[in-house]
Amino acid sequence: MHWIALQPWPEATQAPVASTGSMPQDANALVDALGALAWWALRFTPKVAQVDDALVLEVSGSERLFGGRQPLLHAMLGVDNPVMSVRHARGATSLIALARLQLATGPRAVAPDDLPLQALAAARAHLPTLERIGCTRWGQLRALPRGGVARRFGAPLLDALDCAYGLKSELYPWLVLPEVFDASLELAAQVETAPALLFAARRLLNQLLVWLRSRQRGVLALRLGWQMDKRRDTASEGELVLRTAEPTLDMNHLQRLLGEHLARITLPAPVLYLRLRTLETQALSGSTASLLPDDVVGGDSWHQLLERLAARLGPQCVLQAQACADHRPERMQAWAPASSAPVRVAHPSARAAAGAIQAPRSDGLYPTWLLAAPLKLAVRQARPLYQGPLTLLAGPQRLEAAWWAQSVGEGCALRDYFLARSEQAGLLWIYRERLSGPGADAAPNWYLHGLFG
Repeated sequence: MHWIALQPWPEATQAPVASTGSMPQDANALVDALGALAWWALRFTPKVAQVDDALVLEVSGSERLFGGRQPLLHAMLGVDNPVMSVRHARGATSLIALARLQLATGPRAVAPDDLPLQALAAARAHLPTLERIGCTRWGQLRALPRGGVARRFGAPLLDALDCAYGLKSELYPWLVLPEVFDASLELAAQVETAPALLFAARRLLNQLLVWLRSRQRGVLALRLGWQMDKRRDTASEGELVLRTAEPTLDMNHLQRLLGEHLARITLPAPVLYLRLRTLETQALSGSTASLLPDDVVGGDSWHQLLERLAARLGPQCVLQAQACADHRPERMQAWAPASSAPVRVAHPSARAAAGAIQAPRSDGLYPTWLLAAPLKLAVRQARPLYQGPLTLLAGPQRLEAAWWAQSVGEGCALRDYFLARSEQAGLLWIYRERLSGPGADAAPNWYLHGLFG
């Protein structure tokens, strides 16, 4: 068996507290650090447990997957790999690893028999009595008669000693990565302006990044909520929802989006708590590496630029065209906020099942510039006029769409399109309205619908 004990070790802290090895840091920060460290450790082994202010990892089953013990240790404890600064120790059992972690012996490993009894949690309550009989080391306690130790100190001490030497199995409640990220944070002081919440939200975003990497997923939607002082006669809660067009691990981008949204929010009361929760995530697809040197691309991606503009200007100010299943030229596309992401499907054959709308195909010739509304043309001797008489070059291209509408002009389109030439305006796209029912024998109306550049 091979166990590793880990403990967060901030750069500003130079030594542990001698009695317990706990870190002299803010309790909430320690809890957050342990949670993030545990999620990170689950990438290497499913057997991760928390013991007081440290973590223990049983990694013997994972060594083969990483090519041996040394490659595993390098992957876990290499210079660029830990999620934070950590102290670590190793041992054949978790209790040996924890004892060596408390002693902070560095690369020099103390033999189990030479470990002090204060490093064994089950023996701490009996240290005064054990010291009076000259028993201060694990080996000295192990040499005592078992029957006398059980009568004087109880069976739990012997059980812990057996576990420490590998004579009895060690049982821990193994940590499991949650299916949904949901983390809360109590603020150190009341925050009265929304932009100031961004500083505290960074801690939650850092935890989110560790969770996403451990689950190999990217976030598509998340919700930042806050709880305000209930003593004020105002709303007690607030929230904002962020959505991205692509699954992302870029916390800097999410932080900028949060900053843009928070800058437009006015808090009715001071905020006491923050809560960050994922609403939608998606598995990350592996990227194919190239044998050739990659071009260095700087700056934000196209989607990130659109999302930042929408957050700053408002979603109704950043629009994108969406194809519509309609044969009427003026309704073949619609403009919608770019932040409303389209249906995401992995393969073209799955789009029909996902309900994706396809634009209708046509062999007709469409202009490069479509008028916002058709322009009615004057007619002289059954010939349409636009800056002079028009000459029909091609057509008709017959269109019958929305026939279920009550009448022409209310959605129903009965048209014959023509390619026409004007001596002054060039090539034009015009249509003749076909009438049906009463008045079908009247002269048809002509309309200009588009221009060819």
